[in-house]
Amino acid sequence: MKKFIDTIKNIFKIEELRKRIVYTLLLVLLYRFGCFVVLPGIDATLLATLQNTASTGLVGLLNMFSGGAFGNASIFALGVMPYISASIIVQLLGVFVPYFRKLQMEGESGRKKMNQLTRYLTILVLCIQGPAYMATIHNQIPGQAFVAVNQLGWSNFMFNLVSTVILMAGSIFVMWLGERITDRGIGNGISLIIMVGIVARFPHAVIAEFGEKFTTTNGGPLLLIVEVVVWFFVLMAAIAIVQAVRRVPVQYAKRVIGNRQYGGVRQYIPLKINAAGVMPIIFAQALMLFPMIFSRFDATRGLAATFSNYTGFWYNLVFGLLVVIFTYFYTAVTVNPTMMAEEMKKNGGFIPGVKPGKKTMEYLDAVMSKVTLPGSIFLALIAIFPAFARIFGVTDAFAGFFGGTSLLILVGVVLDTLQQIESHLLMRHYDGLMKTGRLTGRSGM
Repeated sequence: MKKFIDTIKNIFKIEELRKRIVYTLLLVLLYRFGCFVVLPGIDATLLATLQNTASTGLVGLLNMFSGGAFGNASIFALGVMPYISASIIVQLLGVFVPYFRKLQMEGESGRKKMNQLTRYLTILVLCIQGPAYMATIHNQIPGQAFVAVNQLGWSNFMFNLVSTVILMAGSIFVMWLGERITDRGIGNGISLIIMVGIVARFPHAVIAEFGEKFTTTNGGPLLLIVEVVVWFFVLMAAIAIVQAVRRVPVQYAKRVIGNRQYGGVRQYIPLKINAAGVMPIIFAQALMLFPMIFSRFDATRGLAATFSNYTGFWYNLVFGLLVVIFTYFYTAVTVNPTMMAEEMKKNGGFIPGVKPGKKTMEYLDAVMSKVTLPGSIFLALIAIFPAFARIFGVTDAFAGFFGGTSLLILVGVVLDTLQQIESHLLMRHYDGLMKTGRLTGRSGM
């Protein structure tokens, strides 16, 4: 405990780090405040139907990413999802379109151009998602909730147009908040905003689980203790998969310039076991909603019913297989062995026992394929673990934290933020956050 208190004191002794943390907290509070500001012209007391709809499926995923703003018909209802969608599209274009591939290789200037293109594409995505969201709330909430139409005499077209513009402005403002946190705060701003929305749901989930276990005779407090222990081990496993890397040794050739010697050192390329992050689960969840389209036809209604049972065998089997497939796909998109081999060759580096160039690329590709297999299987297990939690009596709200996107985003963002804080501490010659062990990315690893 003394070590922890000393670390907190050291954090606030560093003026730059203190300012960054305070700045981040202020922007996060501003974002959370906006999540409860309802769109003008809508009665907030009549949103119960929308909030119930926003608790399951892809809509529930969007509501989670927006911190509950989606279900509140908030000015931040679209959140950062349009920006994330645009970022994914730009990443895919970097694989298939030569112009974007060239930008990726131009360093900082290319990154700035791609960020600007991502912002423009975000606006285009908002032009589609804004009207779609307005159509959703018209279908989900009663007509008397639209005060601007019923009492102020606005036409539906005018109300939808104004609301869409507000939604677009709100989402762009959230994107701006995320970029400001990244530049002047601590951690990755966009990821931090998503994490805050997830954490905001955690106290409600815990209270609901406590209430459920203390009001029933089926297990009661003893079962609650078992759930907490299991959740702790699942959390440790998620941390392990996020931090796990396969280190590939790289030797740099010696160069003598004047009286100085350069190179001749051995470094490592850290290939992450789970390089795809949480994206395979998001893609798989979105794809699992397509069978619901067939619920309208008598011949395929049984298929739709099978894939709407989130605790069913076939749903989780297909869901797990899709996670494995998308893990390989997204890893191939984000990890480019050819570019890594070219950069290594350009800087005079080589893998011991492997020829530079094509052989290095093939070696890195083979290693990445091998480490991706256990990573994808483990990711699939984490993705379907909430279903097992529901089967064993955990409430839906708390079961979501036993795996899936909630747990992985929470673990990944917290570790990334702690890593940045630790870097600031080590640069000022203070002890890190941990007395033993190292966070991924810590100097000297």
